[in-house]
Amino acid sequence: MALMKATVCLPTYNERENVDRMVRSLHALGVQVLVIDDNSPDGTGQLADALADELEGVAVLHRPHKDGLGPAYIAGFRRALADGAELILEMDCDFSHNPADVPRLLAAAENADLVLASRYVKGGGTENWGLLRRLISRGGSLYAQVLLGVPVRDLTGGFKCYRRAVLEALPLDEIHSRGYAFQIETTYRALRTGFTVREIPITFVDRLEGGSKMHRGVVVEGVWKVPTLRLAAMLGRLR
Repeated sequence: MALMKATVCLPTYNERENVDRMVRSLHALGVQVLVIDDNSPDGTGQLADALADELEGVAVLHRPHKDGLGPAYIAGFRRALADGAELILEMDCDFSHNPADVPRLLAAAENADLVLASRYVKGGGTENWGLLRRLISRGGSLYAQVLLGVPVRDLTGGFKCYRRAVLEALPLDEIHSRGYAFQIETTYRALRTGFTVREIPITFVDRLEGGSKMHRGVVVEGVWKVPTLRLAAMLGRLR
């Protein structure tokens, strides 16, 4: 397959400790980088602007306030599509997702419409997580897998690579999930639309710098969103 233009959408909120090293790591791989900053009070957005001035292929999308992971990604997807990206990736800025795995996702996209970096297929795993965190994450993915009736094992993961056609087909205006339910919803909608989804193993490492964005509201949203999606699909109301 000919080399395709790839853009990594990188949402940030108070990631000053990580954004410089992450953007430089991705830039070295030859991909475009779009930092989506939600007006971080620690100056992350200003640091990202300086990186964009220095490095070709790096851009920053400033949003007025913190509004959730889902809306940030949708804003990034729209910008990446408008800029002509053929492959659009999403990943965390805190190095829990290893930028060295990006080429593996891009290679897997040669034979799939949506590639998921998975903690829960053979060869995947997590590091530096306590028992409760592992139970919540694995339990959440299993809960979604069973209720939605899909073969995907890591539905809550946020390290993904979409072919352009997938995001063009998804009704982005109808996706309102804000936390990790966004990952479940986008993958489920892609499967329902007939796109091929492939999981490749990765090791997820808990962040070393900055604070976790996980909170109870994220978990609660996932609990009620999954059966809502299933019901909408059964009623023929899900695109």
